[in-house]
Amino acid sequence: MTSSSADFWQDYPVPAQRHEAHYGDRLVPCFSPRPNSFFDLFDSSAAECPVAEALLFEGQHWSYAECRQIVAGMAAGFAGQGLQRGERVILFIDNRPEFIWVLLALQYLACIVVPVGVREQRPGLAYIARQSGACAIVVDADLVDRVPDAMEAPDLRLRVVVGASAGSPAAFVALELIRACLDGPPETARVAETDIAFILYTSGTTGNPKGAMLTHLNVVHSVLHYQACMRLHNTDRSALAVPASHVTGLIAVIAAMLHVGGAIAVVPAFKADRFIQLLAAERITHTLMVPAMYKLCLMQPGFEQADLSAWRIGGYGGAPMPVATIDALIQSLPGLVLINAYGATETTSPVTMMPMGHTRAHADSVGVPLPAADVRVMDDAGHELPAGEIGELWIGGPMVVPGYWANPEATAAAFTAGYWHSGDLGSKDAGGYVRVLDRKKDMLNRGGYKVYSVEVENILMAWPGIVEAAVVARPCPVLGERVHAFVYAPGQLPDDAGLLAHCARWLADYKLPESLSWSDSPFPRNANGKVMKRFLREQLPVIPVIS
Repeated sequence: MTSSSADFWQDYPVPAQRHEAHYGDRLVPCFSPRPNSFFDLFDSSAAECPVAEALLFEGQHWSYAECRQIVAGMAAGFAGQGLQRGERVILFIDNRPEFIWVLLALQYLACIVVPVGVREQRPGLAYIARQSGACAIVVDADLVDRVPDAMEAPDLRLRVVVGASAGSPAAFVALELIRACLDGPPETARVAETDIAFILYTSGTTGNPKGAMLTHLNVVHSVLHYQACMRLHNTDRSALAVPASHVTGLIAVIAAMLHVGGAIAVVPAFKADRFIQLLAAERITHTLMVPAMYKLCLMQPGFEQADLSAWRIGGYGGAPMPVATIDALIQSLPGLVLINAYGATETTSPVTMMPMGHTRAHADSVGVPLPAADVRVMDDAGHELPAGEIGELWIGGPMVVPGYWANPEATAAAFTAGYWHSGDLGSKDAGGYVRVLDRKKDMLNRGGYKVYSVEVENILMAWPGIVEAAVVARPCPVLGERVHAFVYAPGQLPDDAGLLAHCARWLADYKLPESLSWSDSPFPRNANGKVMKRFLREQLPVIPVIS
């Protein structure tokens, strides 16, 4: 019998639950009482701890009271530009304080915010603007060339530029002018908790991206999960080292810290050496990053000497963390608790999380379902599978979005009775631990044997010097597919024989990479930061298969 997730979280400060009906046909466990909206998370902290530090950026610090004043002024300026409740506004801003201030100012007005990663190019940005019906965009000065014109996005009536040092480009309004508005701020807009707060566009690895509608109800439940299950409080100081526009940065760091009254140290660009200096100088207590970022920190010469004693929570997700990396972090930082987490845009970030102290013993797992989350393992016919069997993970709970913006066909295809079909293949054991093995579309079939890329990638990343690995299928006229591995190993000399011998000690023969590509450069990623395996497949070298 599978253990209940409640067994794992009974000693954590989880709010009381009750079942509620939402989005017409869903009955989900909800926390009660709870904040009503994203803006309420921030506004309550600003009222309760006005002098506490809220934002840190390149040596500058702002308190909650100072941020509240800036946000109210920006809200007045945006209202003066005609922005109204429910209108969609794109944020095309890199990691900087203005991202958070503009985000809050738009939420103050009950606008729907559409954060877009700054890797997005002009055609993709134009598609998002048209599909969302966005009326405005706020953009970094060095990204204005990517903003679509009136022909590409006819609904965009307002273009605001951030950080224009030599005056605003034509057709753009400087954010500083909006911030300097002399009108008094309007009354804070009230929203229903099932109103849409954000539209986040999925990765679009195949075809056009879909706009997941994150409601205030979704956001609040994810934030309460992070608060309870990571034991966050107002003395925490989190480093925003992942993109603010991504669901992890937006929810796990920004929203979570604003709710508990903690501080957000905004990291403009991740460089391991500078990041370690920031961790020490600002006494950072909390991070949530991808495993490669932790490994890059470990590889820095000054890591062992830095005073990182304040760092207590090291959350990670998006990829497995090699056991060797876990062990190295445990040895170097015995006070750091590593916590794996698994989620997606459609689940408003977390679905599972590793209970504190369980990571090393369950290094191949992404944790157990969170208190209000439900994870089912389903076969292709829509039947639930027994513990230990592999199928597609379906996810339910109050964090699961109601669907995709203006896309009923995609919504109908991806949701069943309130459960989102993740597209991930995985299993849940009798103890309740969830394992994610592969994307359904990335699983390899080698002569009838299934090969899950995550399992092979985890073994590859245990090799010293390899930061990331990506396994793809090489077409084969005999076996159908063979295993090819791309490895990102900066500064390392290729050693095919040594790496393959290492893999052979841990993997069945049919899972072994039969050809390798070594790289000194990071893998190609999409606008949301995910590795683009289809681009890697296009780079498959024409080389004989290793026998």
